[in-house]
Amino acid sequence: MTSRGGAARPNGQSQASKICQFKLVLLGESAVGKSSLVLRFVKGQFHEYQESTIGAAFLTQSVCLDDTTVKFEIWDTAGQERYHSLAPMYYRGAQAAIVVYDITNQETFARAKTWVKELQRQASPSIVIALAGNKADLASKRMVEYEEAQAYADDNSLLFMETSAKTAMNVNDLFLAIAKKLPKSEPQSTSGASGRGRGVDLHEQSPQSRSQCCSN
Repeated sequence: MTSRGGAARPNGQSQASKICQFKLVLLGESAVGKSSLVLRFVKGQFHEYQESTIGAAFLTQSVCLDDTTVKFEIWDTAGQERYHSLAPMYYRGAQAAIVVYDITNQETFARAKTWVKELQRQASPSIVIALAGNKADLASKRMVEYEEAQAYADDNSLLFMETSAKTAMNVNDLFLAIAKKLPKSEPQSTSGASGRGRGVDLHEQSPQSRSQCCSN
C-alpha cells in the first residue's frame, strides 16, 4: 500500500499538524486472535502461541492521514465469558470498536453478531464498528463464507475485512480504514488511559506494509 501524504519524516517527527486521539476497543470470543491483531498492528510481531488476555490490555499506536495524526488508545478485552460483564467498562466512551471472529469457527461469528448488537444498543450512537474475520491464512478450514460476513456487515453498516495476524494481511488496512471514518474536525481525547503508552512507528516496525503511519 502506497502512502498518500502524512509519511513520517526521517527523524520520526510527523508532518501532520493536528493530533486526534480515539479510544478503540476489541471484542470477540476467546482465541479468535484479538491480541494477535493488536500485536501485529502495534509492534509488527506475531506469536504462534499467544496467552489469553486477563481482563484487558492497553496499547497505543498512531497513524497519519493527510495532515492529521490519529492516535489510537487500544483496549484489547478478554474473550472468556467470565469477563463479559467488564466489557461495558471498556467500550463505554469508545469512538471505535473492532469485533473479531475466527473464519474457521462458525460459533465465533454468531458471537460476533451478539457483540455488534450490544454495541449498537449500549455504545455511543456514533461509534465506528468494524468486523474482522481473522485467521484468513487458514482459508482451507473456512467455516464462515466471506460473502455471508460481507452481507451481514453491509446490513449493519459495518466496516468489514478478513485479516490474518499471522501474515499481516489487511491488519494495518483495517485500522487505517477506521481512522479514515472517524471524525477529525477537532482533536478528540479520551479519559483514563492517556499518557500510559506510546505509539510505535509502524513504518519502522512493519516495512512490508508501507502503511500511512508515523510515530506520535
